[in-house]
Amino acid sequence: MTEQHASVIVNAPVQQVYELFTHFNDFPKFMSFVKEVTYYDEQRSHWVAQVTGQHEWDAVNEDWIPGQQIGWRSTRGLENTGRVKFQAAGPNKTMVDVYLSYTPPGGVVGNTADMLGVGSQFARILQNDLNNFAHMVEQAPPGALDPMQSHYLFHEDSAIARGQTTQRQRAAMANDPMMRQENLQERQKQIEQEISQEREAQHQRMAAQERRAERVQQAAQEQQVALEEQARLDRQQRLEQEASARPQQPLPLDPVQDTLGGRNAAMERTALGERDARSRRFPHEEEDPMLSRALRKEEGTNRSTPVEHLAEESPWRNTIRGRALESDEGEQEKPQTDGQ
Repeated sequence: MTEQHASVIVNAPVQQVYELFTHFNDFPKFMSFVKEVTYYDEQRSHWVAQVTGQHEWDAVNEDWIPGQQIGWRSTRGLENTGRVKFQAAGPNKTMVDVYLSYTPPGGVVGNTADMLGVGSQFARILQNDLNNFAHMVEQAPPGALDPMQSHYLFHEDSAIARGQTTQRQRAAMANDPMMRQENLQERQKQIEQEISQEREAQHQRMAAQERRAERVQQAAQEQQVALEEQARLDRQQRLEQEASARPQQPLPLDPVQDTLGGRNAAMERTALGERDARSRRFPHEEEDPMLSRALRKEEGTNRSTPVEHLAEESPWRNTIRGRALESDEGEQEKPQTDGQ
């Protein structure tokens, strides 16, 4: 006999995978090489498969362990035995292992053909349909125990979609209440509704992810700003500490401010002493000492006030140019003549 092995990991709990696999009569709805599985009773079934030709056999169940293993052996037709094991492979993951032994039809010729590549071709077909079973389970609602609830049924590569099922398989499906036209339409309507809900949920998840990403980015920016501000404060504090730790250098003496005479005592004396160390003698003398106003005595007092009309010339300039200064109101110094 020739032995074949195929395995697949299904993203579903063990019990759910086990229950869905036991629906043999639904295999043609999602598998490609199984053309018929019809029941005689709860223990016996009839199979038709298309693998390098069409092959038929009757099978009886044996070596079943609920939730862990199913098995069978042929009683008529193609001689074969098989078992399928279900083991947990992680949270909501199940490892499915299929072990199949068969005697190639045709005796010696069949064994030779199997050795020449027919067996490897059957192994690829077996693995492909086991993958189809995994897709069927994963596209069923969570906790579903009937393959008719899966969106993967009747896909384009299935035996039913390609019109390769037998007359007995089609008759069996016609007697199935779930295969009535109104039920199939209701099923399709429900599938479309579930797909729409899934798309909306996916859209909401993506929007939520984008909002979370924006919040994370904003928080990162705020943290960066806070770190930069803290670094600036630390740097400023460090500079202040360094400055306070350095010995204080005495400030250089200011020749204007730091003299015994007081403010401006060290400045060069200007004409008529319009600046000195005690007070400002003339208004606005800081603008231009050469343009300071001249003084005159107020009538009946000993106080002197600036002469307004002589403000444009300083006493120094007037003296240089030979102009007389007004000392009393209405009186001017008379220039000396050569005879005097």
